[in-house]
Amino acid sequence: MKNKKNIISLAGDLASGKGTISVILIQKLNYGVYRNGEYVRKLAKEMGMDITSFNEYLGNHPEIDMQIEKSASEYAKEHDNFIIDARLGWYAVPESFKVYLKVDIDEAAKRAFNDANRKNVENFLTLEDHKKDLIKRFNLENERYWKLYRVHKEDISNYDLVVDTTNITPEQAADVIINEYMKWLKN
Repeated sequence: MKNKKNIISLAGDLASGKGTISVILIQKLNYGVYRNGEYVRKLAKEMGMDITSFNEYLGNHPEIDMQIEKSASEYAKEHDNFIIDARLGWYAVPESFKVYLKVDIDEAAKRAFNDANRKNVENFLTLEDHKKDLIKRFNLENERYWKLYRVHKEDISNYDLVVDTTNITPEQAADVIINEYMKWLKN
């Protein structure tokens, strides 16, 4: 095991609360943040693609995917005291405290469908269509990550902590994470 760093990597199911919870953690810990998702959404928008089409595109352009993941590792070499909000943050920075956020797919679809920040790259007419798209994206990512890195992001053995956010508030999830993170740093 590499030396521990004061870094929390947040991975998880789509719409599990990574972005919201990372904001709370940043405020409570006075940490910085590194977000792969914002970069990915920016690239998708620049290319005129919705997020699922961009995920399909990444499947045929592994060099872009690898650069996206490598950027978190590079950032961690120069920084400490930050949150990584990235699906493979735990893989890119193994010396981080690795957290996986789970959520029921119906709750995830509801959250995503009602999230105004997603509308420019995830614009669906019905909740059911959004749910189908989340499942499709999950599978596309899993195929791509297995092909490129030989990992499954939802394999809980990769993580120090798993939190189900389906029925708790983002503040409650953040408190659980901070509590367990402090224990992890001491051990």
